[in-house]
Amino acid sequence: MSRKLALSLVILASLAVGATLPGLVARFSGARAPAVVTAPTDAPAPAEGLIPLTAVQIESAKIGVEKAGPGVIRRQITVPATVKPDPDRLARVAAKVAGVVSAMRAKLGDDVQKDQTIAVIDSREVADAKSEYLAARANFDLQSQLFQREKGLFEKKITAEQLFLKARAAFTEAKLRLDLARGKLAALDLSDAEIAALGSQPIARLREKEIHAPIRGRVIERLANIGLPVTPETQLYVLADLSEVEVELAVPVADLASVRVGQPVMLKGADGRKFEGAVRVVHSIITPDTRTGHVVATFRNADYALRAGSLLNAEITVEQSPAKVLIPRAAVQLVHNEPTVFVRVADGFEKRVVELGDGDEKSVEIIKGISAGEPIAVENSFVLKAEAGKTEIPEE
Repeated sequence: MSRKLALSLVILASLAVGATLPGLVARFSGARAPAVVTAPTDAPAPAEGLIPLTAVQIESAKIGVEKAGPGVIRRQITVPATVKPDPDRLARVAAKVAGVVSAMRAKLGDDVQKDQTIAVIDSREVADAKSEYLAARANFDLQSQLFQREKGLFEKKITAEQLFLKARAAFTEAKLRLDLARGKLAALDLSDAEIAALGSQPIARLREKEIHAPIRGRVIERLANIGLPVTPETQLYVLADLSEVEVELAVPVADLASVRVGQPVMLKGADGRKFEGAVRVVHSIITPDTRTGHVVATFRNADYALRAGSLLNAEITVEQSPAKVLIPRAAVQLVHNEPTVFVRVADGFEKRVVELGDGDEKSVEIIKGISAGEPIAVENSFVLKAEAGKTEIPEE
C-alpha cells in the first residue's frame, strides 16, 4: 500500500514540473511572451492611390475641379503695347468759313452723332452766299414763268419767235446763276436740306453757318471758344470713334519674322479685363531708336474700356497646334519625380501618373494617363499632393 502511495506522489510531482518548466526556461533565457493577436476589423483598407475626401472637405480646401478636354497649344510672345485711336475713325472739324464762333454745343468728352450740330459760326461770307442764292432762285422762278408763258403763246402762233427765244435765253441764264449760287453754298458745306430751307429761314439767321459732326464719336479735343475769330482752316474739335481702336506693338527683331497679319492678339487692361484683337499691319521698317518692329493690331472697344494713350502688355499668338487632352499646368504635381494628376472619383481623388506632351506657358498636353472628359483637380492640387504624402508614411 505504501508503494502505491509513493508512486502516485512521484507522478504528481512530474506533472507539476512539466507545467512550470517552459515558464522557467523563458524567464531565464529572456524570451518575450507571445504577442496578443487581435481580431481583424470589418473596415476595408483604402485603395492604392486613393485620397479619401468628402465633398465638404474638398470645398473647404478650395480644390477646383474641371473636366479635361481638347484645346489649342499656343506659342506666344509678350510685347509692349500703346493704345491709339484708329486714324480712319478720327475727324478734325474745321470752321470751313471765315467769321466768329457764336456757339459751341459740344463739350470735351461728349458723345455726338453723325450730322449733329456741334458749333455755329457767324459769317458774313455765308450771309452773302445765302443772299445771292435767294436772289438767284427768285429770278429763276420769275424767268421760268415768263418762259412757259412765251412758249405757250409761240406754240399757238400768237407771239413772235424772237420774243420766245429771248425768254428762253433769260430762263437759261437764270438757271445757270441759280446753279452757281447753289454750288457756292455747297462749297461752304451747306447740305441740300439746309439749302432747301433757306426760303423759310429768318433773315437774322442768314449769317449763321452750322458745323456738323462728320462722324459718330466722342469729343477728345475742343480747340475753340465763343467769340473766337476763325478762318476756313481753323480747327474747332477733334472727334474720335473709339468703338474700335488701334494698338501699336513694339516687337523685338528676333520675333518679328514669326508675326503675321491676322494672328490673334490678347491685351490685358489695367483692371485685369482681357481684350481680343488681331494683327492688321506688320511694317517692314525697324524703328531705329528701339530696334523693334512696328506692328499694328485692331481691337473692338464698344464700351470704351480701352483708353487711348494707355501703355499695356500684349500677347501675340505666333503659333497654334491642337491637342486632344489639354489641362492647366497647375493641375500637374511632381510626386516621386513623376508628373501626377489627381482625378476626381466618388470617394475623393485618385492619384494618377501621366505622360506629358507639348505645352505652352499656361497649359500642357496629356499623352497618356487621363482621357478627355475626366474631372481633375485644377486649383489647389498641391493640397492633394500633401495628403498623398501623408498616406505613404509607413506605420510602426
